[in-house]
Amino acid sequence: MGNSYAGQLKTTRFEEVLHNSIEASLRSNNLVPRPIFSQLYLEAEQHLSSLEAGSRADNEEEEEEGEGGLESNSPLNPYQMPPPPEGCCTTDGFCQAGKDLRLVSLSSEHIDVPAGFLLVGAKSPSLPDHLLVCAVDKRFLPDDNGHNALLGFSGNCVGCGKKGFCYFTEFSNHINLKLTTQPKKQKHLKYYLVRNAHGTLTKGPLICWKGSEFRSRQASASTCSSSLFQPLENSVPLATFPSEPVPGANPTMVLGAQLAGPAPDHLSLTAAMGSAVFNGKDSPKHHQLVKNNLVTLPRPSALGILPNSGPPKKRHKGWSPESPSATDGCYPQGGGSRAKYETASMSCMPQVGLVGPASATFSVVASGEPVSVPDNLLKICKAKPVIFKGHGNFPYLCGNLNDVVVSPLLYTCYQNSQSISRAYEQYGASAIQPISEEMQLLLTVYYLVQLAADQVPLMEDLEQIFMRSWRESHLTEIRQYQQTPPQPFPPAASTVAPVTSAQLPWLAGLAASSCNDSVHIIECTYSLAEGLSEMFRLLIEGKLAKTNYVVIICACRNSAIDSCIAVTGKYQARILSESLLTPAEYQKEVNYELVTGKVDSLGTFFSTLCPEGDIDILLDKFYQENQGHITSSLAASSVTKPASLDVSGVPACTSYALEPHRVRPFQLAVAQKLLSHVCSIADSSTQNLDLGSFEKVDFLICIPPSEVTYQQTLFHVWHSGVLLELGLEKEHMTKQRVEQYVLKLDAEAQTKFKTFLQNSFQNPHTLFVLIHDHAHWDLVSSAVHNLYSQSDPSVGLVDRLLNCREVKEAPNIVTLHVTSFPYALQTQHTLISPYNEIHWPATYNNGVDLYHENKKYFGLSEFIESTLSGHSLPLLRYDSSFEAMVTALGKRFPRLHSAVIRTFVLVQHYAAAMMAVSGLSQMKNYTSVETLEITQNLINSSKQCPCGHGLMVLLRVPCSPLAAVAYERLSHVRERLALEEHFEIILGNPNSGITVGKHFVKQLKMWQKIDDAEWRPQTYLELEGLPCILIFSGMDPHGESLPRSLRYCDLRLINSSCLVRTALEQELGLAAYFVSNEVPLEKGTVNEASESDAEKLSSTDNEDEELVMEGSTSEKKSPMKRERSCSHDSASSALSSKASSSALCGESSAHTEGPSQGEQARSPQACGPSEEVTAIGDKQRLRVSQGPQSVISRHSPGLGAQPDSCLKTSQRSVQVSVASSSSQLSSSSGSSSSTVPTSGTFVLQTSQCSMTKACRQPPVVFLPKLVYDMVTSTDSSGLPKAASLLPTHSVMWASSFRPLLSKMMTSTEQSLYYRQWTVPRPSHMDYSNRSEGRMDSFHPRRLLLSGPPQIGKTGAYLQFLSILSRMLIRLTEVDVYDEEEININLKEESDWHYLQLSDPWPDLELFKKMPFDYIIHDPKYEDASLICSHHQSIKNEDRGVARKPEDLYVRCQTARMRLSKYAAYNTYHHCEQCHQYMGFHPRYQLYESTLHAFAFSYSMLGEEIQLHFIIPKSKEHHFVFSQPGGQLESMRLPLVTDKSHEYIKSPTFTPTTGRHEHGLFNLYHAMDGASHLHVLVVKEYEMAIYKKYWPNHIMLVLPSIFNSAGVGAAHFLIKELSYHNLELERNRQEELGIKPQDIWPFIVISDDSCVMWNMVDVDYAGERSREFSWSERNVSLKHIMQHIEASPNITHYALIGMRKWSSKTRSSEVHEPFSRCHVHDFIILNVDLTQNVQYNQNRFMCDDVDFNLRVHSAGLLLCRFNRFSMMKKQIAVGGHRSFHITSKVSDNPVAIVPAQYICAPDSKHTFLAAPAQLLLEKFLQYHSHRFFPLSLKNYNHPVLSVDCYLNLGSQISVCYVSSRPHSLNISSSDLMFSGLLLYLCDSFVGASFLKKFHFLKGATLCVICQDRNSLRQTVVRLELEDEWQFRLRDEFQTANAKEDRPLFFLTGRHI
Repeated sequence: MGNSYAGQLKTTRFEEVLHNSIEASLRSNNLVPRPIFSQLYLEAEQHLSSLEAGSRADNEEEEEEGEGGLESNSPLNPYQMPPPPEGCCTTDGFCQAGKDLRLVSLSSEHIDVPAGFLLVGAKSPSLPDHLLVCAVDKRFLPDDNGHNALLGFSGNCVGCGKKGFCYFTEFSNHINLKLTTQPKKQKHLKYYLVRNAHGTLTKGPLICWKGSEFRSRQASASTCSSSLFQPLENSVPLATFPSEPVPGANPTMVLGAQLAGPAPDHLSLTAAMGSAVFNGKDSPKHHQLVKNNLVTLPRPSALGILPNSGPPKKRHKGWSPESPSATDGCYPQGGGSRAKYETASMSCMPQVGLVGPASATFSVVASGEPVSVPDNLLKICKAKPVIFKGHGNFPYLCGNLNDVVVSPLLYTCYQNSQSISRAYEQYGASAIQPISEEMQLLLTVYYLVQLAADQVPLMEDLEQIFMRSWRESHLTEIRQYQQTPPQPFPPAASTVAPVTSAQLPWLAGLAASSCNDSVHIIECTYSLAEGLSEMFRLLIEGKLAKTNYVVIICACRNSAIDSCIAVTGKYQARILSESLLTPAEYQKEVNYELVTGKVDSLGTFFSTLCPEGDIDILLDKFYQENQGHITSSLAASSVTKPASLDVSGVPACTSYALEPHRVRPFQLAVAQKLLSHVCSIADSSTQNLDLGSFEKVDFLICIPPSEVTYQQTLFHVWHSGVLLELGLEKEHMTKQRVEQYVLKLDAEAQTKFKTFLQNSFQNPHTLFVLIHDHAHWDLVSSAVHNLYSQSDPSVGLVDRLLNCREVKEAPNIVTLHVTSFPYALQTQHTLISPYNEIHWPATYNNGVDLYHENKKYFGLSEFIESTLSGHSLPLLRYDSSFEAMVTALGKRFPRLHSAVIRTFVLVQHYAAAMMAVSGLSQMKNYTSVETLEITQNLINSSKQCPCGHGLMVLLRVPCSPLAAVAYERLSHVRERLALEEHFEIILGNPNSGITVGKHFVKQLKMWQKIDDAEWRPQTYLELEGLPCILIFSGMDPHGESLPRSLRYCDLRLINSSCLVRTALEQELGLAAYFVSNEVPLEKGTVNEASESDAEKLSSTDNEDEELVMEGSTSEKKSPMKRERSCSHDSASSALSSKASSSALCGESSAHTEGPSQGEQARSPQACGPSEEVTAIGDKQRLRVSQGPQSVISRHSPGLGAQPDSCLKTSQRSVQVSVASSSSQLSSSSGSSSSTVPTSGTFVLQTSQCSMTKACRQPPVVFLPKLVYDMVTSTDSSGLPKAASLLPTHSVMWASSFRPLLSKMMTSTEQSLYYRQWTVPRPSHMDYSNRSEGRMDSFHPRRLLLSGPPQIGKTGAYLQFLSILSRMLIRLTEVDVYDEEEININLKEESDWHYLQLSDPWPDLELFKKMPFDYIIHDPKYEDASLICSHHQSIKNEDRGVARKPEDLYVRCQTARMRLSKYAAYNTYHHCEQCHQYMGFHPRYQLYESTLHAFAFSYSMLGEEIQLHFIIPKSKEHHFVFSQPGGQLESMRLPLVTDKSHEYIKSPTFTPTTGRHEHGLFNLYHAMDGASHLHVLVVKEYEMAIYKKYWPNHIMLVLPSIFNSAGVGAAHFLIKELSYHNLELERNRQEELGIKPQDIWPFIVISDDSCVMWNMVDVDYAGERSREFSWSERNVSLKHIMQHIEASPNITHYALIGMRKWSSKTRSSEVHEPFSRCHVHDFIILNVDLTQNVQYNQNRFMCDDVDFNLRVHSAGLLLCRFNRFSMMKKQIAVGGHRSFHITSKVSDNPVAIVPAQYICAPDSKHTFLAAPAQLLLEKFLQYHSHRFFPLSLKNYNHPVLSVDCYLNLGSQISVCYVSSRPHSLNISSSDLMFSGLLLYLCDSFVGASFLKKFHFLKGATLCVICQDRNSLRQTVVRLELEDEWQFRLRDEFQTANAKEDRPLFFLTGRHI
């Protein structure tokens, strides 16, 4: 037929498909015609599309180069391009006619595109960065799924306009692609080109050629998922494949593939059936498909794209019936029923859409006459039919309504699919219609047709099918926009005839015709009532025995249809009807059946099975026979054995050790993540959490009402030490105290919670962390509780407590939800911001182990992985014989709930297994292999340990009444078999504690070395090593942890009909386990055979019989059948094992290298032994002392067809897999030959405790078949099917039009997915939080921690509490300088002390009489020169050794101090009170500020000074502005006479540099909220950054000339400005009648590091005034300031200061309340009195000492209040540290030593980039001994320093004198000076002044001046040459360049 389809595309879609289908069935020798709709939709994505169904040998399919796909397996064909024609253009990017084709050149050109053509971009290998524009006929391009592109090519050149290229080879030559490989359109046509909003042509979505973006080839079928495509290895004709299942073939192959459509829509583009999964079906057709890769499922759309499921490729020459064709390749020949063998089978989970409160009680809209339900329906049908209401009206039902179930779920599904989701409206397709009702019904019919016999329809699968169909038609129309710029109205939809209601019944019948009556169509003429009646009639007559689904269609109403679907298959109907029950209804139903005795019929049935009569009779008989003389070797291990061990000296078992509590690296990492999230909440501008205001942490952990979880949490809290660390409890705490911190959410919870709330209210400075553990439990809203409050007070408790208004509004409560299943808290209405979610980190990232742990976590994904790996035993298994028996009984007892049947069958199996192990070997036939394995290992485990340690079996029975039944029955059997002391049976009920028998309690106490007589185990963890069956009941696990001795997790009874993702993962989470990484696993072969006893487990000669168990005969041929372990009693069995192992080798070596198709089964049964040979997998150990060597004989049905291939003793070796820490076992005959030892020798294991290896292996989990299939099957993206289920009962999907989850999603992406696509049901507590995901709907102090179950979340959040507490303490602590005062021993001993010790203020007259203490005591001046006065005589040893320059930065002594409530803060502090003060309040705009210039003239500088004020609007009231112009006139000053306590009178000035973040400028708390004026004095270049951080502070900006000045300049300007302002204020207020002297003259100059202020309280207890006690307390700065400002005669003091705090303060220092001495750091300065005393504006260091000396010499008073002290915070940045001295020339920052700071004038010395004054001060500090050699350590002969104090280093003392007339100077007549320092001396220093002083012979002089000229003038003016000798070489300068104005000095010697 060639390409004849090219011209036929105008035919309607349906005709074409029909035509193809008929043609295909004519050509096919398969009798069953291929259903039409399989071509339309319901095929899953094919792996190899119809275009490549044939052999690949011809290299038809080359992969993408470099983009995802691997290269094809076949070699590349060398390709030679034909030479281009003479003279044509060959330039890359141009066509041969020389026209430019590059997209960049043509993007804005108008290109004429013929109808039916699209513009596409071609990639040229030589122009990788460019796309070439081509016009291609769209029929030759694929649809969005890579299908339906016609073969061949048709294209035009858009450059030269040449048309009609029919071959891509020809076209590629024309556009100069210059290829080295054969030109293929798939390889080079890459992108669609589309026009954007501006009409420019741009690169659009990728062209999706056969999904190649996602392809990778892999031979292994076992790991094949949608993105793994298998090469075709052989072309065996299909006829050679038998219709029977291939043993071990992969049952879970996925046929879906993800589309490589437009990238933004990646998730949503998953194919409608892409999610379809083969859930473990043994479908032979399926296996053939997998083996042959002939999966060719074209997927055209219903409403738009015309399909081409056309003929084979050109090269195939013709179709032969044997060769797979494009049309029917999907269904290879071979008979068999359609329903059974349909390939695109859906997951057999009944659920999700089907779950929820929907049940038969829903009112259903009815019309017309009622339909009577027959009376004996259930009896005849053996199941209640489930009727799903579909479209249109549904009739009334009457009569026996108990025997039918009616559900609206399908109706809802249809309705949902009718609504077009907002998410897809972005395409602008307003005119697009939703999928029609007819199409919905047809798709539903076809979906049902292809369900396998044991599958159950799943609403979610239907939704996906609808979505895919709708989307495809949608995108068809979108594609029409590509050719032209967008138009306001979309073009009319393509004219495809829709399916009409008249055609519908016929089409549905056609679709169902091939399914062997699995789906039955009933067409009605008038209403659905007649169809329903007809269905009931057929049911009663038994004509629907083979029918699983009845579809009733009534298409009589004009244009509308009525429909409903009845599920009549026994299996499906039972599961669906049970899935419609809510958990409460389920329990009620089971209870009812137990109470009314309905279950007795089951017991009767069981008793008929046993040939020897009732099991109980057998038990009694056994009991009587063995009573008194227990000969059983089982009982021989005497009970007293463990106790006697230590006495007899036999070594006790060493494997038992309860782990000490320690935090693992992961937990620490998570705790730190939690902490950083809390910090980010605090740091955000929303001010929702003020961490700075909290002093401690308190917490409450809320847990579900499970006693075991409660005790477990108490245990964790107790042992973590968190209560001690948080300071909540003292050393010896009691259990009652710990209980205060854990709240069980039961009826009593409210009282305890109220106490918690009261505590939080009463302690605003404590941060309360409310931890909601197991947070997915009970999310019922309190509104629902109000309806049901009588029945259950705990319903809705979480909502009532944790979401109450008090918790939401309390600023000191942070709520942390902790859960393994966060999905219910991730909805559109959630209260938790996505930014506040913390997910447990992945162990590995890009293969790197992120946190080194000695344990490997084994969770759900690892369990699933174990089912995939071919080399180890799967840890997830199911029990086929158990399932078969349950199914059989389900049909026999239709009225019993399947949970009841399952429980009774399983208990029966356990009972029979116990009897079999105890010696009643005939009972082996009445149990399953799996149960026998579990029981054997349980009973034998304790015998293999000298101490009797055993393993735990967890038997999960969710329904409590059934659990009680199981407990009683098993206990009875155990007692009859005399096994009471071999293992314990424990009933684990959430509402009660654990009860363990005395004998076992005694053992546990001995193992755990517990002496307490009253001790009882309270958690499951304390059952470590106890051999026991734990019957775990309760509808949901509540977070109970299980011990490491857990070996089997039997989940066969979990409610499989009613699963959602949370429920499923929660059940599987019970088995989650930490496997030890530390122990090196032994390599090589290990054999651990069972110590089975010959008498007990019977002979080996009836193995074929043993395979056939009751109810499972059908399993005999199944490849899934588990091999069975049997006993063998002869030593000669070792020989047969040799034979068998060599046979195995021969067998396996016949296989090709690598695993064969046959052994790729995921099913655990194919993977090896049921028990003992599982080596590490199980705890059976071989005891050497047991006599003859025993080996395991195993039945291996998969080895061959002949019956004798059941090798009796196929002993296999076991190779330990290090990677998975679990045993690796050859799973079938196809095991790799290296695994099987040819010699047949084994290594015997010595007797070992069953716990020895427990920590190295996770438990084995048994699941119901339905759940197993659900968990192990994957969808199209490789994600486990279970993950795409509805996340939890309490939410629903927001829309059916949602993308699928993807395997690659991180936890965060999954969270965002659920937040977008799920909404809470009305009963969910978040239902009312409807702000549609806006930020304000999130609660700011709510966090969510999620992590896998049992991974250690409790430890992580307890660790978080510890580090949070530590951080809060650290936040409330600062390092303050703590150094004692220096030079105390040099204090002047004067005759005068201030003896009025209790005076609050100094008495002026007394104070004037006190002498001034010249000596500096501030520890920061430890390296400064001593100042001499005539009172002291200093010895050399009195001075400490000077520090070296490099020691200066050695950390000063500091103390860690807790911040008081009166501290000053930096910019990191936020609290409610100071929001407004800081100007960061969210309700206000950032404070507006205005810039004001303020100028005043100052004669000393010889120019006018211009300063700038930045004044925030809120601070303008402190200033006076001129009325008309708003010019700044002055800063308001208060009056001296004002006694108000509301404010601080003195303005505070804080000079600062480099500390915009760290400076302590927030004085709000320090001032105790009092009004005060605070001005920051900043340099001009730092103005902006300070303004940013402190927008509400007044700034005084220094002129730019002071940018490089030191602190002296700031002090100088502050003082001068303040005096100028005082004058202005006096003038202003004089006009108001106020005297000038009444204006307040003080200002405060404060350091930017003063953090707290203290006050000493002195108590004069003694009789004499010398005896007193004192204490220091923290007070506010307001208190100190107001106290000082209230001093009498305060205006007579020039400078007032206070002590610097030290922890080493001596009593003598605070004994006298006031001192007349130096003051530093925080001074109160009288600018009026000090008008004529200036700070030296050039100074960088010691300027305060210099100023103090000037003030004193001017005769003014300096007063220090000794009973006030300030603390200075150590701040590591800014301040004087910001001055760095570097070289001016070189770029590299070489360290410059102080000796290089000066040089000879005119020398070639390196100039430095630093102010001259700084270089001078630094040089003198370190090297002044070069100028004053005589003065070194010569403290009694100081250097005379005139009018200034410069630091000459600690080893030289100075004597300060002032040259000012009338100044106070020390009497120096008796002093001989060793040097003279004249620094920038002014006219007051004259020759006569200097002649008063006496110098030692050889004393040195240093004169410092601004330039060389003034240096000479000074020498002449002062007549220095009379007494001093100068040399030319004694002149120096600072190392500055000329433009930096260096200082010059001259030195000389005294003659």
